[in-house]
Amino acid sequence: MKIGYLLFAGMLGVMSTGCAVATEEAADAAAANPITTVGKVKIEWQNPDKYRDIRTASELQKRFQQRMFESLTKALDQASSKVLKDKEKLELVVTDVDLAGDLRPTFGKAAVSEIRVVKDIYPPQINFTYRVLDGDQVIMVGSEKLHDLMFMNRIYANDNTTFRYEEGMLKDWFNKTVAPKL
Repeated sequence: MKIGYLLFAGMLGVMSTGCAVATEEAADAAAANPITTVGKVKIEWQNPDKYRDIRTASELQKRFQQRMFESLTKALDQASSKVLKDKEKLELVVTDVDLAGDLRPTFGKAAVSEIRVVKDIYPPQINFTYRVLDGDQVIMVGSEKLHDLMFMNRIYANDNTTFRYEEGMLKDWFNKTVAPKL
C-alpha cells in the first residue's frame, strides 16, 4: 500500500514538473515575441533580440524595448483610428528594426558609456508584414521594408519624443499605403 502511495506521489511530481516546464517554455516564447495592442492596432515583435539596432544608451534594455514597442504601437493607432471602421483592425508582425542614428562610445570620468548619434547616414528602418481585418475577414495583406532616407529633412513640430523618426515613418506608410485602399 505504501509503495502505491509513493508511486502515485512520484507520478504527480513528474507531471507537475512537466507542466512547469511547459509553462516556462510558453512564457519564454511570449517574452521572445512580445505583443503590444493599442486600440485597433496589434503588433507582434518577432525575435527583438535579433533586430539590427534597438540598443539603448541610458536605460535597461528590456525597459527601453518595451517603451519603444508601446510608443510605435500607439503612434500607428493614432494614424489608423481616423481611417479604420468599427470592426476593422490592423495587425503587424515586425521582423527587424534599425533605429535612427548609431550608438557611439563615450569616455567620461572613469565610466564608459554610449550616446546615440543621429545623422542622415543612419536612417530608421523597419521590416514587417501586415494585414487589415474586418472582423475575421482579411481585406488587405502585405509586407514592407521601410526606410526613410529623408528623415532629417522632415518637420517634427514640437515633437521631442524618443522615437519620432520611426513613428513618423510608420504614420507616413499607413497614410500613403493603407488608408487610400480603405
